[in-house]
Amino acid sequence: MESAFSVQAHLPRKAAPDMSVPRIAMLFALAALGACAGRQAPTATPSKGAPAPTRQQRIHTALAQSVRVVVADEGRAARSASGVALAGGSGAGGAVSYIVTNAHVVQPRQGEEPRYFVLVDLPSGQTQEHVAKLEALGQVPEADLAVLSVRGVSLPVAALADDGELSVGEEVFVVAAPYGRALSISGGLVSQIDFEQEGKRVPQMMKTDAAIGYGASGGGVFSATTGKLLGIIEGYRTAKVTIPMAEEAVSFDLPMPGETFAAPAAKVRRFLGEKGLDSLVGSAEALTSAQAR
Repeated sequence: MESAFSVQAHLPRKAAPDMSVPRIAMLFALAALGACAGRQAPTATPSKGAPAPTRQQRIHTALAQSVRVVVADEGRAARSASGVALAGGSGAGGAVSYIVTNAHVVQPRQGEEPRYFVLVDLPSGQTQEHVAKLEALGQVPEADLAVLSVRGVSLPVAALADDGELSVGEEVFVVAAPYGRALSISGGLVSQIDFEQEGKRVPQMMKTDAAIGYGASGGGVFSATTGKLLGIIEGYRTAKVTIPMAEEAVSFDLPMPGETFAAPAAKVRRFLGEKGLDSLVGSAEALTSAQAR
């Protein structure tokens, strides 16, 4: 903006006024006021941290924290599931990552000598295969959870949500590997929460209407708002559909909307504590904080 002096220069010339001392002082005062009026006062700019991640960024982060789990017996794949990296660290043996998944998938069957593998899908489209070790196994159906360890790999870890962050109607997305194929995303809402009857109001079961399929067991239910891990898929209720065809009938099961069951973060924490692995939660939170920086 032009100052008062430059504006004065554009005015038509007039006879020079009587430049007495008081008038000169007044002109300088008016000029100073005009210059101040045309200049914005400096304002303090509040320091801002890193911008909040977008929804797409939260989804890509959850994908990096998720894996595929394969249970092999006698050299062939017997079962497949999903999993979430919950903690990691390093020691004399190198890097190690801890994966939470479902007990009903990794639990050895009668006469079975299973081997466990974790498949990591990379952004490049390649897949890394790592041998895993069973560290903890829950009792189905009370605690359909298990922990695998994978050495030689350091995966981004998911942060467990606090109990108060879980609420009905919250928007979520599920990362899982249906039918043992590549990881995929489905979205929905938290449709129901069951709480323990005694003591504190602690979630013990949750449901979501996010669409899933066979092989999604062990997949993570993430908050679409914060990206934190709200729960681990345990199973789903299906409806049998029968279609008559000529002299035969074809039947198949369809997952029922809103009937996908998951172990909430509170149940995961309790399971880890009961198995002596509660230190994994603290290391996961520290590692997640470091990764965010």
